Amino acid sequence: MRFLISVIDDQSNSGSEEEMKAIDVFNDKLQANGHWIFACGLSDPKTSTLIDNRNDANLIHEGSLFDSFEHYSGLWLIEAADPKTAKALATEGSKACNRKVELRSLL
Repeated sequence: MRFLISVIDDQSNSGSEEEMKAIDVFNDKLQANGHWIFACGLSDPKTSTLIDNRNDANLIHEGSLFDSFEHYSGLWLIEAADPKTAKALATEGSKACNRKVELRSLL
C-alpha cells in the first residue's frame, strides 16, 4: 500500500539544523527498509497559483486555495504493508521533523 505523509507547519523552510539531521536519519531508515518512494519540501503557499480550467474557464488566482496560518510544508510518499505500519512511520516522521503530519492512503 502507498501513503502520503503531509508535513504541517505555520512557516516555510523553517527546519532547524537539528531537525534536518533527524529528517535525514528518518529518510535513510525509510530507504533501508523499503518504505521510501519520494520526499520533498514545499514552497510557501503565498507562491501558489490556483488554476481552474474546467469547461475552458481559464480562471487563475495567485495564492493558495486555503486561507489558514497552517499549511503543507513538505511530504513523504511511502510504501507500507498496512495502515498500522504507515501510522507508525508517520509517527516517526512527525518526531523527526518536529511538526504535525497528516497520513492518507493513496487510491
